[in-house]
Amino acid sequence: MEFEPRDQFEQRQKKLEQIQALGHEAFPREFRWTESPAELLKDYAAVQGPELEANRKEVRVAGRIVSYRLMGKAGFAHLQGGGKRIQIYVKKDVVGEKGFQLFHLLDLGDHIGVRGHLFRTRTGELTIWVDELFFLAKALLPLPEKWHGLADIELRYRQRYLDLIVSEKSREVYQTRARIIRELRQFFDGRGYIEVETPMMHPIAGGATARPFITHHNTLDIDLYLRIAPELYLKRLTVGGFDRVYEINRNFRNEGISTQHNPEFTMLEFYQAYSNYRDLMDLNEQLFAQLAQSITGSTVVRYGEHELDFGKFTRLTMREAIVQYWPSGAGAAPALGELAAPGGAQRAAERYNVWAKANHAEYAAAKGHLSDGEWTGRLFETIAEDKLIQPTILYDFPTDISPLSKQKPEDPALAERFEIFAAGMEIANGFSELNDPAEQERRFAAQIAHGGDEAPKQLDVDYLRALCHGMPPTAGEGIGIDRLTMLLTDSHSIRDVILFPLLRPEAKPEDQAAAEGEKE
Repeated sequence: MEFEPRDQFEQRQKKLEQIQALGHEAFPREFRWTESPAELLKDYAAVQGPELEANRKEVRVAGRIVSYRLMGKAGFAHLQGGGKRIQIYVKKDVVGEKGFQLFHLLDLGDHIGVRGHLFRTRTGELTIWVDELFFLAKALLPLPEKWHGLADIELRYRQRYLDLIVSEKSREVYQTRARIIRELRQFFDGRGYIEVETPMMHPIAGGATARPFITHHNTLDIDLYLRIAPELYLKRLTVGGFDRVYEINRNFRNEGISTQHNPEFTMLEFYQAYSNYRDLMDLNEQLFAQLAQSITGSTVVRYGEHELDFGKFTRLTMREAIVQYWPSGAGAAPALGELAAPGGAQRAAERYNVWAKANHAEYAAAKGHLSDGEWTGRLFETIAEDKLIQPTILYDFPTDISPLSKQKPEDPALAERFEIFAAGMEIANGFSELNDPAEQERRFAAQIAHGGDEAPKQLDVDYLRALCHGMPPTAGEGIGIDRLTMLLTDSHSIRDVILFPLLRPEAKPEDQAAAEGEKE
């Protein structure tokens, strides 16, 4: 194994050999502890020294050494466990000659166990008076210097274990993420939903528009796709009689990486029979307000320079958003009727692009021929999406960009679909599910004919067969748990809320040296 710094690795390896010579195992098998440092600090925060002396509390505690100070025949250290640190006091006369030799051989980062009792020092710090030391694991590599954390952001992502040791904020983010998932489960379980698991390897890529990852099953000798969404399987379950069903699922999309995108991500997806998209809009207002309150203590959440109020949602149609956020210098905003008219969205985009070119703004770009609905989607993404800072339900999407949604009966050009935005990010997507098998087949066929890397390549005949057995009126939705965690922890990169985000392979030392040589 090649590590840096090599000299410290070798020094610590020698110390481990000396610890073994004292009679300790190099890699012990267990330690029976009674409380963690975090539990002791919580339970005894208000207990003063005289009471601790009068009612001696015997403890067995394990943790990682995060500070270490020798003073002749005694010493102090701090043990970290459960994200908190507790001080220990080790005295040679108490732990004995061999015990104190062990204490001398310890380094920052080592794991030890202690047996002793609680007391308070003269400065009032809760401390464990150690009667016996137990060696548990040697840290052969040093912790980040001076406990200032990891300045190299990529190193934080690549060596998350170090980030979690040195950064209390990082630990809190992932603890909060776990709480968010727990709260989501409680919300849906309490409303009669059943949690299920569906396949992660699909014979046909579908359920969303995205480029899939492809793998191969050797025994069956078939190519499979890592799922881009569980949608079509969950709707099969609705056909099968599961009227309220959800899955917390891992999805994979072979696409770009950004502060808001990771190729592997987590979603909550759920379906509710005998309902439509407006029912889910109402449900979401309850869900997000309750979730923000439970996680942060308020429906108003701080995110960067903004205060997001999840107790108050704005509702806008996609066309209304384009009109509302039309740039003031680009001339009069198009009327809603103009956007609804044949060719109206394209003409509005052409007007906008004239202004964008002169002002170095983002284009409402197009590759090839776009339909009216596709132009509307491009206009929204370019003009309005990043302006939706406060929690917003954006609804009535063009049918052309909603292949699995029911059309609005009064306007077939629009679908009964909505998305939820906050801080300029999409965090949920839902709609009234298309349950007409003939119309669904027509739309699948149109997607395939349209082509492209993100379009399905073949018809999902079994899903159409399932629809032919009758799917009740149903509304469904997916919520991005990674982005939701970003919002509720004030994290501004998706990599800060994913424990092990995908990264390029680590450069080898010889490659780094060659690159530095080229720079010179």
